Amino acid sequence: MTAISATVIRDLREQTGAGMMDCKKALEETKGDFEGAKDWLRTKGLAKAAKKASRVASEGVVAIVNSGKKAAIIELNSETDFVARNEEFQNLGRSIAKAALQTSGDVEAVKAAKLENGKTVDENITAAVAKIGEHLNLRRSKVLDAKGGEVFTYIHGAVAEGLGKIGVLVALEGGNAEIGKQICMHIAANKPESLNVESLSQDLIAREKQIFVEQARASGKPDNVIEKMIEGRMRKFYEQVVLTEQAFVMNPDKTVKEILKDAGAKIISYVQFTLGEGIEKEETDFAAEVQATMAAAGK
Repeated sequence: MTAISATVIRDLREQTGAGMMDCKKALEETKGDFEGAKDWLRTKGLAKAAKKASRVASEGVVAIVNSGKKAAIIELNSETDFVARNEEFQNLGRSIAKAALQTSGDVEAVKAAKLENGKTVDENITAAVAKIGEHLNLRRSKVLDAKGGEVFTYIHGAVAEGLGKIGVLVALEGGNAEIGKQICMHIAANKPESLNVESLSQDLIAREKQIFVEQARASGKPDNVIEKMIEGRMRKFYEQVVLTEQAFVMNPDKTVKEILKDAGAKIISYVQFTLGEGIEKEETDFAAEVQATMAAAGK
């Protein structure tokens, strides 16, 4: 058998977008012929994903699977909402979330996990790309373990059971299902940056504080007044971005911290995914595109 180097496998993967093991097999089948291996992958429909990989996949679904003490959430993207509403795509999302529950939640670990058909998540996504004809991407995943507590979940903008546009997991000690769901809904609506002030990014705090310092100094007020102004503005900032400091969406007269205390509950941790969040979508001017095509054809 012809020896296949890791470098050649990597190069083939970069050019075709096919999985590592598929590239290895293609090279073995063609006895190391690089171009022949590319054709072999195309014949099998495995290189089709490469042609789609440059497209922006910002649609899709957020999927959740909950076992009570442990829950998994994943974001599976497609290029169009039409595909996101496809039952086969939705079933794939559910299957991936179910597989994620048995992993650490790391995306690479989830991609390597096997589904019921015996193939990995990555292989199933590649096969779906070849069949559906769109770029699909497992963008992120997370597993939340409540340990001694319980995990509560919420799907907003549901398109099917366990699937939607926004997904939230909350691990809670104490409380009950009602408060668990309410906290999930609050997080979906307010999208906090952190659970508490202590866990908020220090870089974010420093950046905001510097802005407030400069604004306060521009006022020309004395230093002791400036210090109190900064304290007040930082307090308002925490009320906007920190979960426990936010005004509770269902009772704005109380903070989330106060609501939890009244319910005898404590948040261990939480996760919130919003579909397509942070993905830069390419804005297309269709009229300009048509004009450019016509101009090019007229040359």
